[in-house]
Amino acid sequence: MEKEEKENTAAAPAKAMFPVKWIVVGILALALMGGGAFFALYYVLQSKSSSSQENIATETKADKADKEKETEVGMMCPMEPFIVNLLDKGGKRYLKVKMELEVPNEGVSAELIRRKSQLRDTILLLLTSKKFEDVKQLDGKFQLRNELIFRINQVLQTGKVQALYFTEFVVQ
Repeated sequence: MEKEEKENTAAAPAKAMFPVKWIVVGILALALMGGGAFFALYYVLQSKSSSSQENIATETKADKADKEKETEVGMMCPMEPFIVNLLDKGGKRYLKVKMELEVPNEGVSAELIRRKSQLRDTILLLLTSKKFEDVKQLDGKFQLRNELIFRINQVLQTGKVQALYFTEFVVQ
């Protein structure tokens, strides 16, 4: 019986050492793989950044040309002010709007002048359909701008309005 106890105690430390060795080996293996992955990614990113710098140099020339086109302002066509009652209970609120339309060329500008009555009618009908709640917030003003551009472009035949700018906007 004493022999069995000695064998059990001798085998116990060997079994306890076995998992510790594997844990250490596993940690070392993970550290080596992590280091290898870091260096691989570093070199891949390094090579991509040098090729992307070349691409950036070629793209910046194209981007500059595009930005110059975007920053060019078309012809500005001011419109007479609009003063309308808003669609509210009692009709005590009104809106005063003055705007300018940006068009691409003189042909569209000339059409705006020719169709002045049609445009004013279209704009007046849209403005009088609005409530105070529709135009008091910034989002409502952006929505109104988009609706105005859409309606004006429906009237025009030779071109389109590129942008609409409010130069006065009073709600009372």
